[in-house]
Amino acid sequence: MENSAPGRQQVRVTILSRPYTLLTSGDAREVEEVAASVNELMLSIAAKAPNADSTRIAVLACLHLADRLRTLESDLSQLKQRVDRKSEEFAGMLEQLIEGTGERP
Repeated sequence: MENSAPGRQQVRVTILSRPYTLLTSGDAREVEEVAASVNELMLSIAAKAPNADSTRIAVLACLHLADRLRTLESDLSQLKQRVDRKSEEFAGMLEQLIEGTGERP
C-alpha cells in the first residue's frame, strides 16, 4: 500500500495472524489499539469455533461489534433524553428563582 496521501502514515498491524498495512491521518497508537482489540475478539471467537474459517470468524466479529454499537447507541440516546429532561427541569427552576428575586424591592 503506497503512502501517497499527504499527512497520512502507515501503520502495520496483525489480525488473526495476518499482517496488514493501514493508512491513518490520526494517531497511529489508536489504530494499533483498535486492531489489537479486533484481533483479541477474533482470536476469542476462533478459540470457541476452532473449525471456523477466517471469513466466518470475521463475520461473527462484525456481528458482535454491531451489537455492541447498537447497545451503546441506545444507551447514549437514553442518556441524552435524561439530560434534556434535567435541563428543562433546571431551566424551570432557574426561571422560578429569577422571578422570585425580581419581586423583592
